[in-house]
Amino acid sequence: MIVEYIRYRVPAERSAEFEAAYRRAAAPLASAPQCVDYELTRCVEEPACYILRITWSSAEDHLQGFRGGPHFAAFFAEIRPYVSDIEEMRHYAPTGIRGQGAAVPTLYDWAGGAEALERLTEIFYGHVTEDDLIGPLFAGMDPGHPRYVAMWLGEVFGGPDRYTRERGGYPHMLSQHLGKGITEPQRRRWVSLLLDAADEADLPGDPEFRAAFLGYIEWGTRLAFANSQPGAAPIAHAPVPHWGWGVAPPYVPQG
Repeated sequence: MIVEYIRYRVPAERSAEFEAAYRRAAAPLASAPQCVDYELTRCVEEPACYILRITWSSAEDHLQGFRGGPHFAAFFAEIRPYVSDIEEMRHYAPTGIRGQGAAVPTLYDWAGGAEALERLTEIFYGHVTEDDLIGPLFAGMDPGHPRYVAMWLGEVFGGPDRYTRERGGYPHMLSQHLGKGITEPQRRRWVSLLLDAADEADLPGDPEFRAAFLGYIEWGTRLAFANSQPGAAPIAHAPVPHWGWGVAPPYVPQG
């Protein structure tokens, strides 16, 4: 991906019409398959300054695909009056240096940290071993298995990287599923029992956390299902996935 930044300087008397033009231009921009996302921001200290950020799938897709495609004409018709207000227009490549600040808690912290996740997995595997459908998958389970899964979930949800350091990271987790031949009913029972365990363990019940939690569980179990099938050839080496809030960050009442 490539990020385009366009800096405008728009006189105060034209700012309202400028923003209105970009609201209209946003429709063809959003419809372009080359556009990943976009945002128009206004400087607080210098209100005449605006920055438009557009993430493109690639520079070539922007300069040739979008500009030569069917959506450009409608987009440009709206912003044409403001081309002379552009002070800078450049493409920037991501460096990989990025992260999330402490203003938004990790799912790990919101859940209650290692103690909460260990409580979750102890309850969960207590139910698993008594279940007729998925219990056989865990026959002879290592007594430490619930704690190891809590370590995995902790790292996935933004906590310490203990699973990578102590258990071998993603390759080790992958090895636990290869050749297991998990069935779809078994996958669904795993999800159902874990959601029940989350209630029993008193994990946060707010919609934002549970949506993110279930999002990972659905993704992870479907991946495990696919990797467990006969003849599966999954990627053998990858980092532990890092899961965030997605479209619904934590809701914190104000006042």
